[in-house]
Amino acid sequence: MTSSDLWDRATAERYDRASAGMFAPEVLDPAVDALAALAGDGPVLELAVGTGRVAIPLAERGLEVHGIELSEPMVDVLHRKLPGLPVTVGDMASATAGRPGTFSLVLLVFNTLGNLRTQDEQVEVFRNAARHLRPGGRFVVEIGVPALRRLPPGQTAVPFDVSPDHVGFDTYDPATQEATSHHYTREPDGSFRNGEHHFRYVWPSECDLMARLAGMELERRSADWRGSPFTADSEAHVSVWRRPVDARG
Repeated sequence: MTSSDLWDRATAERYDRASAGMFAPEVLDPAVDALAALAGDGPVLELAVGTGRVAIPLAERGLEVHGIELSEPMVDVLHRKLPGLPVTVGDMASATAGRPGTFSLVLLVFNTLGNLRTQDEQVEVFRNAARHLRPGGRFVVEIGVPALRRLPPGQTAVPFDVSPDHVGFDTYDPATQEATSHHYTREPDGSFRNGEHHFRYVWPSECDLMARLAGMELERRSADWRGSPFTADSEAHVSVWRRPVDARG
């Protein structure tokens, strides 16, 4: 049983269009370049592979790529684009893909760690990633830094996008680290569709502790896929943890 929201068929069918900005070359290409460099000769496992935004370009570069995805409709969309990519339908905190202990790279991108809304489940994601990695393999997470610095006393909401076709804001509960993204998206007929996504925000230092509990060590952290320095003002981080070369089991 997972605490994650489950993407249904209607959401899966419009996912690529709704996330079109994340498919833009200036956004996607640096991520794929960085991940391909980290993967070496592979194989690669993407947790929460979705519709294949990252997995398919990696496979097109000749890497063996596997996925784990909770939503079967999202997998259906992926397989319309690349039928042969192997995907295990299941919870990224516990499901097994390919041959555990053999992957050079496990990745979890686009804030998806937060989909699991309990700390225990997030800890298990790190442990599951470590189980799949070969000694010396790497786990990469891309996730936003909680925007709590923008919350004045008594306020719980922070806007993250205000544009003609979309208004989005996050509401935070600092006591539980539970949060909700609220989306108001303009449809072709001019009406607006409301959607919500629930998540648990997590701090970079908290991620480091989860990695240590899973037997991994922080190798590097940057503010983006291009390697910009991570600072107190960074709004996101790309972190790489490594399973020690002498790891056993």
